Amino acid sequence: MQPPEWFLESLAAPHDEATTTVDGCDIHYTRWGAAGRPGIVLVHGGAAQAHWWDHVAPLLGPDCCVVALDLSGHGDSGRRDRYPTSTWAREVVAVADHAGIAGPPVVVAHSMGGWVAITAAAEHGDRLAGIVVLDSPVRRPAPEEEAHAEGAAFGPLRVYPTFDDGLAHFRTVPDQPTSLPYVLDHIARTSLRAVDGGWSWKFDPRIFDRPVPTGDLLRRVTCRVALFRSQFGLVTTDIGAYMYEQLGRVAPVIEVPLAYHHVMLDQPLPLVTGVRTLLADWDHSVPQRRG
Repeated sequence: MQPPEWFLESLAAPHDEATTTVDGCDIHYTRWGAAGRPGIVLVHGGAAQAHWWDHVAPLLGPDCCVVALDLSGHGDSGRRDRYPTSTWAREVVAVADHAGIAGPPVVVAHSMGGWVAITAAAEHGDRLAGIVVLDSPVRRPAPEEEAHAEGAAFGPLRVYPTFDDGLAHFRTVPDQPTSLPYVLDHIARTSLRAVDGGWSWKFDPRIFDRPVPTGDLLRRVTCRVALFRSQFGLVTTDIGAYMYEQLGRVAPVIEVPLAYHHVMLDQPLPLVTGVRTLLADWDHSVPQRRG
């Protein structure tokens, strides 16, 4: 399938890459837009990496500084002995500072990355303008966590003799039938790295050793929050209602029609429209206070 023009233009959009150090670990990120502008930080899910946002980031706002980072243990960032969610939250805040975002950023985060955003909002809320959480279920493990616990995926990393052999084994967890093939191909190609003996994936399997967040963490959030749930995703209506209650009934729950869990893979343009609409409203409205 020939990629559409908007996708090719997004991949060709001007950007730069940089690295900062957080708690002794190098954290890699990509930046679209100049420093000194209001900004957005994009956070990927478990075992993913910053390139999952390549086709989305340039569309989020021509006047913004948009940054996508590789959390430690992912992508081109360094590795740690342990990966506390609080450490990942510090990485998000540190990257926003290092990238030169003007003022507190908005964090947009997917799946396990949503837990990172919620933690950042609970522990560093005064340094964030708000968080947008994409299909991140609280009260149940993310799908990557479940697959790792069950031994179905994300075990010891395999080494593939050739790049094409590795590419043929790329799968999302959970798998979804609606992923746009040109988006999936780009993400697969950017998920492999050369190692001794061939090619392997850009994540450390130890990233999954962590507890599931609870409502207590949601109750500690003080900055603005919006929850996006995919119509066929993991945040069911009852989980969405639970999260809404724990957040003080002031966080909108927005459904993306026809989307599965990996919303940037199957409904990227509706996702961009939803996020841009939300942020435009936040720019011109007063936050509601918790009851």
